[in-house]
Amino acid sequence: MSKKLSVVMALLCLSQIMVAQERTTTETNDSIAATQSDDEAFTFTEAQLGEDEDMSQNVTILGSNNNIYASQVGYQFSPVRFRYRAFNQKYNDIYINGMQMNDMESGQFRFSLVGGLNNQTRSVEHSLPFEDNLFALTAMGGSNNYNFRAGSMPTGHRASIAGANRNYTLRAMYTYNSGFNDNGWAYSASLTYRWADYSTAYVKGTFYNALSYFFGVEKILNQNHSLSFSTWGNPTERAGQGGATDESYWLANSNFYNPYWGYQNGKVRNSRIVSDFAPAAVLTWDWKINDRSKLTTTLGGRYSMYKSTKLNYNNSDNPQPDYWKKLPSAYYDVWNPDNNRNNEYTPTAWQEAYDFMTACEENRQINWDRLYASNHSVNEQWSDASQAAKLAGMAMYYIQAKRIDALNIQLNSIFNHEISLNQHLTAGVGLGTNSARHYQTMEDMLDAKHFYNINTYALSDYGYSSDKVQYDLNNPNAEVGEGDTFGYDYYINVRKANAWAAYTLNYNRLHLLVGAKTSYTQMQRDGKMRNGLAADNSYGKSGTAHFGDGGGKLSMTMNLGKGHAVSLGAGYEWRAPQAATAFAAPEVNNDFVRDLHNERVFSSELSYQMKLPIVAFNISAYYSHIDNGTEWQNYYFDDENSFTYVSLPGIKKAYYGVEAGVKVKLNSALDFKALGTVSDAKYLENTTANYMMSTSGEYKSTLVYNKGMRESGTPLTATSIGLSYHSNGWFIDLYGNWYDRIYLSWSPSLRYEDSLKKQGLITTGVDENGNITTLVDVPEQARGKGGWMVDASVGKSMYLKHGSLSINLSLTNILNNVKICTGGYEQSRSSYTVDADGSFSGARVYSFAKNPKKFYAYGTNGMLNITYKF
Repeated sequence: MSKKLSVVMALLCLSQIMVAQERTTTETNDSIAATQSDDEAFTFTEAQLGEDEDMSQNVTILGSNNNIYASQVGYQFSPVRFRYRAFNQKYNDIYINGMQMNDMESGQFRFSLVGGLNNQTRSVEHSLPFEDNLFALTAMGGSNNYNFRAGSMPTGHRASIAGANRNYTLRAMYTYNSGFNDNGWAYSASLTYRWADYSTAYVKGTFYNALSYFFGVEKILNQNHSLSFSTWGNPTERAGQGGATDESYWLANSNFYNPYWGYQNGKVRNSRIVSDFAPAAVLTWDWKINDRSKLTTTLGGRYSMYKSTKLNYNNSDNPQPDYWKKLPSAYYDVWNPDNNRNNEYTPTAWQEAYDFMTACEENRQINWDRLYASNHSVNEQWSDASQAAKLAGMAMYYIQAKRIDALNIQLNSIFNHEISLNQHLTAGVGLGTNSARHYQTMEDMLDAKHFYNINTYALSDYGYSSDKVQYDLNNPNAEVGEGDTFGYDYYINVRKANAWAAYTLNYNRLHLLVGAKTSYTQMQRDGKMRNGLAADNSYGKSGTAHFGDGGGKLSMTMNLGKGHAVSLGAGYEWRAPQAATAFAAPEVNNDFVRDLHNERVFSSELSYQMKLPIVAFNISAYYSHIDNGTEWQNYYFDDENSFTYVSLPGIKKAYYGVEAGVKVKLNSALDFKALGTVSDAKYLENTTANYMMSTSGEYKSTLVYNKGMRESGTPLTATSIGLSYHSNGWFIDLYGNWYDRIYLSWSPSLRYEDSLKKQGLITTGVDENGNITTLVDVPEQARGKGGWMVDASVGKSMYLKHGSLSINLSLTNILNNVKICTGGYEQSRSSYTVDADGSFSGARVYSFAKNPKKFYAYGTNGMLNITYKF
């Protein structure tokens, strides 16, 4: 981990097809917002808002007014959680008033933080990877800057109500923007409520309850200075939907089967409840130094509180209704009838399991009453027992809560200077600190009497009397009650500083962008429990890791005249690893991941754009390469009979593809639109996995055969064709969208070299030239099915005597294609058993490798929205 600052001047960057144009710094944010009509304004969809945090990824959206593909792709492909160029969200930077809002620990931005603020997020500046802008050096996945100044909001009242059959059933919104009065004051306020209960939500067993608020005030101090303050939040509580195997969906006769809920006293109860609230505020000072220069300084902060509950168990059977041992395929190997574990009795067992699972809905859901009864039996058995016996008789079932409370404070300053009519300089500096507490609490003991803060995974190896089983040696055998912290409790502290600059030049028909940045990152873990598996390396502060990084980009756009332009650009940067993946086993100890280095990222793009009165067209080819990436996972690993923390350093990936869009004006009211992308995003080399076992605290390493694995959770092929009619206040849009090559999140353990050897999937031989060869039969990455989805929207805008009224009906998946997979993951359990010495014992009847868990696109769904503006 180098402390030396690495600065790159890099090289050829291309600007995403942008006709060279002059710009002036006198073009203020509020004037930009005023030029956007409601039809052009960007509006979030639910997928874009990240309102299902259980999904592995959320949508990353960009838009450029001059790029048909980029301006349409976010909205068109949002039902399948499309990610721009398949990039991780950490490569897409989000700003509010020039202050970066990406989480400093993970690098990602959760759009749910601005959920419900549709009216405020209309004022936005989009910048594609090689476009210049007035607020940042654009990230590899693009950058967005939302203008939350009260004086920039369109004046007047706006009230709307919507009914839907999606994540929520009802939405009500009200916004008031005063505009500037004679004293130079402007006010803005907004309130939104979204709701669905168990009986109305699209997926059974879920509910949705969210309140969003916004308040802003801005004061023009004089001709050169103004101050604005904005605060907002989105307190949300919702019940989750779990992924399931195709077998479970088949048994339930529905691709929306949800294993997270069941009946308690005849009422629906969900085990995965997410509570999320992140109140935020920004104070912005705009200083017009002179007619050529402007300085914008923003101080902001947020305190996020995230909680997600989970049903867990101790010394008992797994209570999940879709647990593999309950499924028919656990009794008869349907994939391999010749499996020697199949016999004359197993078909009967398969049929009995099938009959039970299909007999009634209750048999496929959590049996809450049984869980309470089991805990009552433990209470009676151990009520008068000794302390040692009570340790053995802890609650069999309970609800735990994973919690993250994070305080983030940032200071950013951006300087814009018009050097001359054809030259512009934008530069900025930023400071930020983030302190995130990660801890686990007891949410509900389901009427059990006893639970203790001990490591049940390690009990079988060490016994109750060993220090190794203590989660906190400073408070051994601490009894845990509802609301108490147990298991782990630690802080991840991150500090960052950055500086950047971008210079643009218009010379005849050439538009040139040169930019560079540098930054410094430090990170540290601060443990609040002294874990028995790392007694001397878990409590208190770890060492501090320091990273210097930087990079640069260069792009050139040539205006060829008559509506044609071509762009070329490239960039190179060193990126500090994210703190979220920098610690080997943060729930246990202070160790950093071995071989932790800066990522090295190269990106490039070649684009062509044509803009004529009748036809607009753009096409881009891109290539990006990542080296020294670090990824991190945790899951139960059968071979070790242990929960494991897995780090994957030294990742190499390539992202490349072609994307294009076209718009043809058929007549004054009717347009034809088409867009699409064919891309790839894959791992280039095998990786060494380092994993720590929760039963012993020991580390092991093995090679992972992940070469050729693809990025998951987004279609790598996606196309859309449609018609758009706009005339006399009417608008009608009809689109057919095709999705393909949807990969699921791959499991490292299925491709461990040690595991493949046990199964005989790695063999050696001699080729025809007498050379020793090694053959590796690596499991193919699981994929989801794609297909066609037809969407439509129809609406009418009417001007009234006082104000205007608009009515819009949007319909998604009109043909009810519920077989389109929107994501999922391979199960990390082994499809074989091992002997006590760790050697291969034989194939299981149930095949985890053949049963990944998936999510499917909603069937026909829609929203009717009525808006009144006055």
